[in-house]
Amino acid sequence: MDARDDEMPGLRRPVIGIAAAREVVSFSWWTIRSDFMTSGYSEAIQRAGGRAVLLALDPLDALHPHEVIATLDGLILPGGADMDPAHYGHEPHRALGPTDADLDAVQLALARAAIEADLPLLGICRGMQVMNVAAGGTLHQHLPDLLEGSEEHRRVPGTLDEHNAHPVDVEPGSLAALAAGAEPSTRSHHHQAVDEVGDGFIVTGRHTGDGLIEAIEAPRASYCLGVQWHPEADPESPVIASLVAAARARMQQPSS
Repeated sequence: MDARDDEMPGLRRPVIGIAAAREVVSFSWWTIRSDFMTSGYSEAIQRAGGRAVLLALDPLDALHPHEVIATLDGLILPGGADMDPAHYGHEPHRALGPTDADLDAVQLALARAAIEADLPLLGICRGMQVMNVAAGGTLHQHLPDLLEGSEEHRRVPGTLDEHNAHPVDVEPGSLAALAAGAEPSTRSHHHQAVDEVGDGFIVTGRHTGDGLIEAIEAPRASYCLGVQWHPEADPESPVIASLVAAARARMQQPSS
């Protein structure tokens, strides 16, 4: 049953913001610069009974992120382009992809503001990396260098189907386990990953084979989870629904 079928008439749906990327996108007759999200995010939020809101890239949000946070019940930092390694004190790797200074600044600010406000926060792929860097952590810039040339985490470029799936070991009783299930099969597409873990986060998921960090969370928060995989690409994944549930619980708390 769709979670929307259980909604009481007149009850406001939790509002989940998705931080947009700004890229050149093709549709119909057009190839044009756009603020966008892939529909897997919004569809997963809607299935769980939430309202998906696209947060267009606004450089002023880097200066005033709490204005955005105040309008939301939950936040997703989605997958996307590489981050500028200057944010964690590293020189660029030769395999670094294109970076976007405004996107980095806005998403880092939103991550810090959401953590400070204890807003339910889910980071997906790049989003998990943003959360980690926002807390002072670092990244591996190119996994084939670390994994002796292996492309295990991006076997088939340009797809998030089952060909890019692999198992993850999650800590029993962790938020990652509660959100994803005890033995999640995950769909990945990345060449960077968390290295040194940021302040306030712990590792609660690792790749079953190579031990790469696949999930981090902040145990002192009500809901603050980063996953290196793409739950929005798997209609059977419960991860995004768990964020919506946390947002609904926060929304229904009495005001202080």
